[in-house]
Amino acid sequence: MTDDQRPGEFELIERYFAPLAGPGGLDLRDDAGLLRPGRGYEVVVTADALVAGVHFFPDDPPAAIGWKALAVNLSDLAAKGAKPDGFVLTIALPRDWTEAWLKDFAAGLGTLAGQAGCPLIGGDTVSTAGPLTLSVTAFGTVPAGRMVRRAGARPGDVVLVSGTIGDGALGLAVHGPDRPGWVAALDDEQRRFLADRYLHPQPRIALAEALQRHASAAMDVSDGLVGDLAKLLKASGIGAEIDLDSVPLSAPARAALMADPALAELAWTGGDDYEILCTASERDYSALIAAAAERGVPLAPIGRIVPEADAVRYSGKGGGQGFARGSFSHF
Repeated sequence: MTDDQRPGEFELIERYFAPLAGPGGLDLRDDAGLLRPGRGYEVVVTADALVAGVHFFPDDPPAAIGWKALAVNLSDLAAKGAKPDGFVLTIALPRDWTEAWLKDFAAGLGTLAGQAGCPLIGGDTVSTAGPLTLSVTAFGTVPAGRMVRRAGARPGDVVLVSGTIGDGALGLAVHGPDRPGWVAALDDEQRRFLADRYLHPQPRIALAEALQRHASAAMDVSDGLVGDLAKLLKASGIGAEIDLDSVPLSAPARAALMADPALAELAWTGGDDYEILCTASERDYSALIAAAAERGVPLAPIGRIVPEADAVRYSGKGGGQGFARGSFSHF
């Protein structure tokens, strides 16, 4: 398809993005969207940028790219205890974009937006001579004063994490073009599971209300459990003792670690999990686990908060452990 045959900006928006818009999007025919938080609620805002070749492979399925662009933002809202209300999308399309690609991208984006009740309310569409670049800003609401911050953990609190850790980083290796030798030790089902965890992260929006009620601090695990825990501890001005043997792993991740035990560090520091890392008091953590279980999300205790600022002690079958790197970093 030539440039002359492709839709222009406004036709492109009407064809692929207007169907994803909620009432606040005003049919994407205005210069801005409109949100009306309920009385007694506050607005929570988060933004993430994704760049081809940095956050995803350029030849990843476009539907998966659309899904992930929204999922990483919904994960942040979930960690704050916020209900998703809408998002804006800025997309810079490379010169060789095709309608088929854009149709699938919008389908993946729309699938998660529909499931999460988080409609498109605006954005911008441009072209670029560089790589495909996406930016999503998502908006959510919480009852006034109930947003769960990083800076709320207290000595004696229990440290918990949702789901399983390490699948995203291992899935990146399984899905990528340069597969390491340990991938051959996994069966097809295990490889598919890990790759899907990388391609389609599952934001834990079902936990939002439970976190509001019971968590003292929370954030999502996007850059690696070890590095993100360090961020939470720094914000709260405290330390922690973590039992690595208690960190939940999926069966496919365990199979990968059996094939190459050195992968444990990648699992704990590699990122792309989009699980929830949180703390709760001794009094509240059992209720938090129960509330999460009612919503189909497992929460596992993995340690405790200690008073010493920035002191993190990791233990496990191998004794005290340190890490060559803490987390994924852009810089």
